[in-house]
Amino acid sequence: MKIFKLNAEPRTELGKKASAKLREENLIPVVLNGGEVVELPYNGTLLAGQKVVELGARNKGIITTDLTVKAEDVRKLVYSPDVFEIDLTFDGVTRKAILKDLQFQPVKDTILHMDLLEVNDKKPVVVEVPVKLEGHAAGVKAGGKLSLSMKKLKVKAIYSEIPERVVINVDALELGKTIQVGDLHYDGFEVVNAKNAVVCAVQLTRAARGAQAKA
Repeated sequence: MKIFKLNAEPRTELGKKASAKLREENLIPVVLNGGEVVELPYNGTLLAGQKVVELGARNKGIITTDLTVKAEDVRKLVYSPDVFEIDLTFDGVTRKAILKDLQFQPVKDTILHMDLLEVNDKKPVVVEVPVKLEGHAAGVKAGGKLSLSMKKLKVKAIYSEIPERVVINVDALELGKTIQVGDLHYDGFEVVNAKNAVVCAVQLTRAARGAQAKA
């Protein structure tokens, strides 16, 4: 994955009014999830913006961090088809993260909120990755039309193994045939969408139907 460097500031004032004020200043509220899992009650030291959120597991909590980032600093991160590994720096420390979720203002389409997920080399994560088709399908040579049904796929892997694209070779794809998620196998990562979901297909065109009928 490509690396995106992002600076943030801890956020201690929470709630709708505080968030609205931040947006007026062209700042975006951010939550960094996936931090350290701790025993409850937690008596350790928390940095500015950090809090412990109780997990479903008994007497367990996870440290999350409330932050703010400048709207102009995340444009190339958000409005890009690429998947980035984020070097997130705040309070003098840098954490590895990925973009997990976004909330947009429905009319202006501005960013209201961002969720980031802290990552490490031990715990797999699930990320949506763009699909790239390569090759020349046999069915297209026979007069069919290649169609892509799923532009992104959910990939599960250690963050450092997440690919920039899921590359699918279509050379052997015949007329009227499909490639489903269950047909895809890769070293280092797993595609976790429904196994019977159709990723791409070579569809019959009128010309191809006519050729078949004559044959």
